Amino acid sequence: MISSVRDRAPRAGVGGDRRLVALAAVTAVVSGALSVVGGTLVFAVLGIVGLFAACAYRPVFAPYVYLVTLPFLAGIERGALVPMARPNEALLAVLLAGACFGGVLRYLRGDAVRLRLRPMDMPLACLVLLSTVWPIASMMLRGQTPLSSDLVAVLPMCKLAALLVLVRMTVRTDAQLLRCARLIVWPGAVVAVVAILQTLNVGPVLDLLAWWWSTDSGGLSSRGTTTLGSSIATGDYVIMCLSLVICCSLRGLFGRREALVAGFVLGAGVLAAGQFSTWIAAAVAVVVILRRIPQLRRRAVRFLPVVVVAVLIGAPAFLGRMSDFAEGFTVPRSWLGRWDNITHFYVPRLDEFGFLLGVSPDSVLAAPETWRELIYLESGYLQFLWVGGLPLLVAFGWLSVSVLTATSRLRTRPDTTGAYAAALEITWWVILVLSIIDIHLVLRGAGDLLFVLLAVVSGRWAHDRS
Repeated sequence: MISSVRDRAPRAGVGGDRRLVALAAVTAVVSGALSVVGGTLVFAVLGIVGLFAACAYRPVFAPYVYLVTLPFLAGIERGALVPMARPNEALLAVLLAGACFGGVLRYLRGDAVRLRLRPMDMPLACLVLLSTVWPIASMMLRGQTPLSSDLVAVLPMCKLAALLVLVRMTVRTDAQLLRCARLIVWPGAVVAVVAILQTLNVGPVLDLLAWWWSTDSGGLSSRGTTTLGSSIATGDYVIMCLSLVICCSLRGLFGRREALVAGFVLGAGVLAAGQFSTWIAAAVAVVVILRRIPQLRRRAVRFLPVVVVAVLIGAPAFLGRMSDFAEGFTVPRSWLGRWDNITHFYVPRLDEFGFLLGVSPDSVLAAPETWRELIYLESGYLQFLWVGGLPLLVAFGWLSVSVLTATSRLRTRPDTTGAYAAALEITWWVILVLSIIDIHLVLRGAGDLLFVLLAVVSGRWAHDRS
């Protein structure tokens, strides 16, 4: 949880960008030619070498590549393309290695690197340690031997911490922040389009998703699971992108047409996700936006036609989920299953003083029934207690106070930092509310995007205070 300031930074001018593009083009041509001769393995090796070299030459290239590919790789199953890992995790490892190698070379040539602690670093470090090291240590102190599934369960938080450090160390200027914002928003808009087409039963889209991406629901056309493989993650991702669009456009960072197109697509994607939790999150986000941005209340009437069209496009998934209430249920049917799992499988083990030190880093249980294999803990706050006990829940509360304090001081800035801070505040309130029913902090794709926002805000807070 550190940030670096180099006394002598290499200039990233137009010439450097042209050399980087030329290098990428040459690498692509050579890779394509050799892939015909040597097959997929040669192509993969050359791609890894090219990414490594590009990140070593320009470390900021690493977060650019990760962000633009994130929503399309994060949903591919672990081991499907890369042994024992998801593709985005393997990609992050290559990008980190290249950026670190370039940093070491710059240090050896004499560039000074000063590491500074920021005010948000301590709560961030506590959350990471209590989510990774503490659960394993707690099991060993209680005389239990951690299983391989327990070790795998702590890896997502390790990955998110590494991503946070990568962004803090490489993304420094306002131009780079704005470029990252576009690399977040437009892939998010593509995900929203996929969600819309998926819920409209477009055959080629359903076939493609069935081939590469698994789904967390019974049918591919019932909810917008998209390339993230999760309708909940899709909803969170789209809402975060939409919040960033609004915060950037109000500061004049996005053009009017760009903001309208992106906002329209993302708004329709919110409904197409087909998740009640997503619609609750959208309501929370709207409340926070209207409270924090008074000038938007006066402009809201102008956007009503766009909102109506977006609602009509995303309506099929919404109407499909409303059928639960038409069948006589007072709450969504899936929520009844969640409550049954919590009360019968998780609460009894937490009652045995498990909430004090935690039960296990892995909250997935084997199901005793024959009609299902696994049981998932679908409550964010209970997840904290299950994994790390009261210490982890307290660490999350400490980080929440720190995040809301930082965003309250930075969100009024008219630059990119203010946009990221405002978007983080909206997102964090959504997480505080929705963690009652799901663990939204580390969702695939959405968790990565959240830690990118945390990296930007935590790294800029000290500058604002000084």
